[in-house]
Amino acid sequence: MAITASQVKELREMTGAGMMDAKKALTETDGDMDAAVDWLRTKGLAKAAKKSGRTAAEGLVAVKVDGGTGVAVEVNSETDFVGKNADFQKMVAGIADAATGVDSVEALMAADMGGKTVQDEITSKIATIGENMSVRRMAKVSGDTVVSYVHNAAADGMGKIGVLVAMTGGDEAFGRQVAMHIAAANPAALSEADLDPAVVEKERQVQMDIARESGKPEQVIEKMIVGRMAKFMGEVTLLGQAFVINPDLTVEAAAKEAGATITAYVRMEVGEGIEKVQEDFAAEVAKAAQG
Repeated sequence: MAITASQVKELREMTGAGMMDAKKALTETDGDMDAAVDWLRTKGLAKAAKKSGRTAAEGLVAVKVDGGTGVAVEVNSETDFVGKNADFQKMVAGIADAATGVDSVEALMAADMGGKTVQDEITSKIATIGENMSVRRMAKVSGDTVVSYVHNAAADGMGKIGVLVAMTGGDEAFGRQVAMHIAAANPAALSEADLDPAVVEKERQVQMDIARESGKPEQVIEKMIVGRMAKFMGEVTLLGQAFVINPDLTVEAAAKEAGATITAYVRMEVGEGIEKVQEDFAAEVAKAAQG
């Protein structure tokens, strides 16, 4: 298939690879972007082991803790400007309050919010603020101790990144340190047992292909993979990551020193995983001028 310049540009931005390498990777994989990333990694030409989600949706993530339960809710708007609107922020806070008593977005939309359902309140705000809005998702954790953290808060309990940490033992001060670590390090799962087996197997296959490029015997490659997969787990699992507060310890070791066991966490970032639609403003104005 024909490879376009935009595909090459996208792959270069995702991997840091050179233009010709990116084009060759796409050609070799028939334009499959994920396969092209793996091809580049196998050849040692890709800098990144994982891709960050392209974001389009704006809005806020709100977190709220009620006793041993914490909830995080993402409420989207069309522009970042609305996220700074006091009426929008008040609505998001109310939605987070309502979310503490339900277990799904569907139930949340029907929940009471000052005499209106959440859905009716959103409809009302769309009419007054003039932008489309929606509740995209919610997540809950429970534990003996639940701590929340918001990175770069826009208002109390809400911002672009919200984190919840559930623990047994330990104290809130340590829980907040862990929450700050999660906001910065963005682990893929709590532990190896919580990782998607398909993700683990894919990484193992990529590492096998990289190792085989070295020309070493299979028995040597198998030993190499053990170490490489251990390194991978230390990069993507919360408990295996080096603790940002004290990089000499893993998060799991730091928790043990603090007398805590981390049982669950949520990290929610506004718009993650939604493809951003790029708009050419000048072209849009020209089109409007032409009628």
